[in-house]
Amino acid sequence: MNIFSYLAESFDLPILEWMAANLRSAFGDGVMPIITLLGDAGIFWIACAVALLFIPRYRKTGLAMGAALLMGLLVCNVTLKPLIARPRPYDYIKDMAEYGYKTIELLVETPHDYAFPSGHTLASFEAATVLMIHDKRLGIPAMVLAVLISFSRLYLYVHYPTDVIFSVFLGIGFAYLGNFLVNKGFAAWEQRKAA
Repeated sequence: MNIFSYLAESFDLPILEWMAANLRSAFGDGVMPIITLLGDAGIFWIACAVALLFIPRYRKTGLAMGAALLMGLLVCNVTLKPLIARPRPYDYIKDMAEYGYKTIELLVETPHDYAFPSGHTLASFEAATVLMIHDKRLGIPAMVLAVLISFSRLYLYVHYPTDVIFSVFLGIGFAYLGNFLVNKGFAAWEQRKAA
């Protein structure tokens, strides 16, 4: 048994099962697929970053957000997901029917990539953290949305809690790194102009 199987059985699946038994509702079943759409392929956050580039006051913010999103794409989707190849929770439990787990009927289209880490969560926390760093008036609503998108991934049974937890921290880290790199780039540009 590898570490991800151990985590799935000892930590992740009991949480998902508790959520399915205690938090599922007709309202949630209707709203969570809509909320999760805002994280699909990071399109919403990419659009926000591009929009900010056209506002001189927020250009740095847009660049930092874009840098963080690009790092997340390369590390998460291009590298970690295929390397770790963690099956989605609804696939994992198909093999565990004998232990009392029921087959899950998904409320969203079946994702075709692997579970770890959560790209929706990663992109959401990268973007929201950059916004928090630059302007809390934009950052606070963005952070609320990031939390809701992350929660939706658990509610919809397409990610494990450990996928989401790891992605939150990784997203925050990439946000700070993206911000640092953009600040360095701007400082170097200013020095060059002044020379």
